[in-house]
Amino acid sequence: MAWHEKILRVDLSKGTCQAEPLNMEWAEQYIGQRGLATKYLSEEMDPKADPLSPGNVLIFATGPLTGTSAATGGRYSVITKGALTKVIACSNSGGYWGGELRLAGWDMILVTGKAEKPVYLNIVDDKAELLDAEGFIWGESVWQTEAKIKERHQDSRIRVASIGRAGEKLARYACIINDLDRAAGRSGVGAVMGSKNLKAIAVRGNLGVQVKDPDAFHAAVTAARAKLDPSADRAGLAEQGTISMLDITQAFGSLPTRNNRDVQFEGSDKIGAAAMVAKRRSDGQPNLINNKACFSCTIGCGRVSKIDPDHFSVAGKERYKTAGGGLEYESVYALGPMVGVDDIDAATFANFICNEEGMDPISFGATLAAAMELYEMGAITDADTDGLKLEFGSAEALVKCAELAGLGEGFGADLGLGSKLLCEKYGHPDLAMVAKGQEFPGYDGRSMQGMALAYATSNRGACHLKADPYGDDFDGGPIEGKAEIVYSSQNAVAAVDSSGLCLFPMAVWDLGDVASQLDSACGGGWTAERLAETGERIWNLERRFNLDTGLTGKDDTLPKRILKEAAKSGSGKGKVAELAQMLPAYYEIRGWDDEGVPTTQTLRRLSML
Repeated sequence: MAWHEKILRVDLSKGTCQAEPLNMEWAEQYIGQRGLATKYLSEEMDPKADPLSPGNVLIFATGPLTGTSAATGGRYSVITKGALTKVIACSNSGGYWGGELRLAGWDMILVTGKAEKPVYLNIVDDKAELLDAEGFIWGESVWQTEAKIKERHQDSRIRVASIGRAGEKLARYACIINDLDRAAGRSGVGAVMGSKNLKAIAVRGNLGVQVKDPDAFHAAVTAARAKLDPSADRAGLAEQGTISMLDITQAFGSLPTRNNRDVQFEGSDKIGAAAMVAKRRSDGQPNLINNKACFSCTIGCGRVSKIDPDHFSVAGKERYKTAGGGLEYESVYALGPMVGVDDIDAATFANFICNEEGMDPISFGATLAAAMELYEMGAITDADTDGLKLEFGSAEALVKCAELAGLGEGFGADLGLGSKLLCEKYGHPDLAMVAKGQEFPGYDGRSMQGMALAYATSNRGACHLKADPYGDDFDGGPIEGKAEIVYSSQNAVAAVDSSGLCLFPMAVWDLGDVASQLDSACGGGWTAERLAETGERIWNLERRFNLDTGLTGKDDTLPKRILKEAAKSGSGKGKVAELAQMLPAYYEIRGWDDEGVPTTQTLRRLSML
C-alpha cells in the first residue's frame, strides 16, 4: 500500500532519532497528514502545555498520496499547538519537501522536547541524525540556511524545511519555509520549531512510494487529470495565479482594507494581476517572470517575480536582484490593501522578506495594519517606533517594518507579537482583526457571511482554507443555508487535507475523485461517503483538542468591527456579520450542544468513544 507504515520519532532533549511503526488503526480512522497527526498530537501531549515549552509536540506529516503521481500529491502539514493561537495548528505546505520525505521512506516526523543547543535534522533514506547548527546556520535566513546545508552535504537535490530569524526570535506568526518560498505558513509553527532549537530538517530520498494496485491507481489518476487538466479553473490558476482573486473581492466589496475599516481599495488596479505583468522595472521588464508548480502538480499556480530593489532605501537590498516567490492573493491583500499600500514592488519586496526570514505575510500585514491604526489614533507614538511613521499607504513603512519584524529588532519585536497581543499591549484589543487569535485572510465577513461563520468556527483560527463557502457567498446565498455549507465543506476539506493532495483541484473534482485515488493506492474501501464522515471525525477531534486547551464556545466569535460596524460599500453595504443567527444552526448541524461541545451521541456516531 502507499503507506511506508513508519514514522521517525525525534527526541530533542535526549538527542535521539528512532523509527517506529505507524499506527495503522488510526490511519484507517483519520487517513493521514492533518487527521492522523492530530490524533498523534492528542495522544502525545497535554493540550494545556505552553506552545513554546518543551512539552509541545511538533509533527511533520504527509498523506498516503504524498509523493505519488496523483495530481498535486506533494502536500505535507505541520501539526502542533500554535504559538500565535494557543489552539490546534494545522499548517499545510506544498513544494517538494513533503514528496521527498515520502521518497526517503517516512510517513511522519514526530518531534518532542528541546535541544540543549541549536541543531538540524538530516535524513537520507532510513538514516536520520541530529547535527550541530550553532555557528553554522543558526542566525541565518531561510535562504542562507538552505544554501549552506546543500553545500555542506554536497547535494543540490536535498530538500530543506527551515525557520528564519523570525522563528529563532519566536515571532508569534513565524512560519516554516521549504523550497525557499513554499510555507507551512499560519499559526506560528515556526516559533514552535524555534523554541525547540530546531533550525531545519534536510531530506534526501531515493526509495520511492509503492501503491497497492498500480493499474487501478494509474487509471484513477488518469481519470482525475482528464477532468482537471483541460478545466478553465486550472488554466486560470496557471495563467494568473491566485492574485486574480483581488479583482473579484474588490468588485464584490469584500476586500479588507486599512484594518477592515473599508471593504474596497482605491488602488487595487495597481497591485493586481494586470499590474504584475505590466512593464514597470527600470530594465523594462514586468514584475512577473514565470509561473511554477509543486511536486506532481499540473496546475502551476506559483508565481516567480523580480523587482528593482533600487526602488527602496533599505539595507541589504541587493539580495533581491534575483527572482523569487511572487505575490499570491493572500500576501498581496495583506501587504497591499490591508495596509493601504498600492505599490506592487513594495508588496513584493515585503513578501520576499517574509519568505527569507520565515514569516506569515497574512499575519504580518494584518498586524502592521492594526499598528497603523493605533499609530493614527495616537496609541502608538514615534517614541515607540523610533521615529518611523506608521501611516496607512506608506510603502517605506511596509518594507522597513518587514525587515524589523523579520529580525525581531526595535518595533519589529512588538510587531512579532501578532495583532491580538499587540492591540492588547497598546490598550485597544478590539482593533485586532482576528478569530481565536489568528489574523483574517483576504475576505471581509460582512459581505461574505459564510466566510464569517467559517472564520469564527475554524479550529485553527481565522482561515480561508478550512471551508468553502465562496461560491454561495459570491452568489448572494441566503443566511439560512450558510451553516450547512460551512459544515459540509469543512468536513470535505479536512479529508482532502489528510490525503496528501492540494485543495485547488477540488474546484473541478469531488470527493469521489479523491476516494478512487486513495482506495487504489491504499485499499480499505474508500468512498466519497466515507471520506466525508472521516472529515467530520477529524473536525471533531480538533475541536476536542481545543476544548481541552481551555477554549469555549465564547471563542467562536469575531471582532466588534465585523459584528457591529456596517460595511461602507460594495455588496455588503450597510451589513454586519450575522454570526448570532448562523452559529446556533451550525452547532445543531454539527451535533454539538449550546456551548459548542460535541455531544456523546455525536462522538459515538463517529466512533470516537
